[in-house]
Amino acid sequence: MSTAGSYYVYILASRHHGTIYVGVTNDLGARLELHRSGRGSKFVYKYLVFRLVHVEEFATPQEAIAREKQLKFWKRDWKIKLIERNNPDWNDRSDLI
Repeated sequence: MSTAGSYYVYILASRHHGTIYVGVTNDLGARLELHRSGRGSKFVYKYLVFRLVHVEEFATPQEAIAREKQLKFWKRDWKIKLIERNNPDWNDRSDLI
């Protein structure tokens, strides 16, 4: 999934319908490692939000940042519907990166 020059908006969850976190990065694997080690986000580490449940790829950082901001303002129900459109069981998709 990781392509040189790509930018990603991702959603992490603590569990099925659990706590949700939206982030943006240009290196998804490295960012997940940071989160899981407690160095990526205090929120993620505090609430154990480690399950990668949704990823979107963009060509430019501007597009990715705009999408991240959009998703952060979405209602929780909208985010849940987005996740469940392609990942109804909220499986961890870390193995795809």
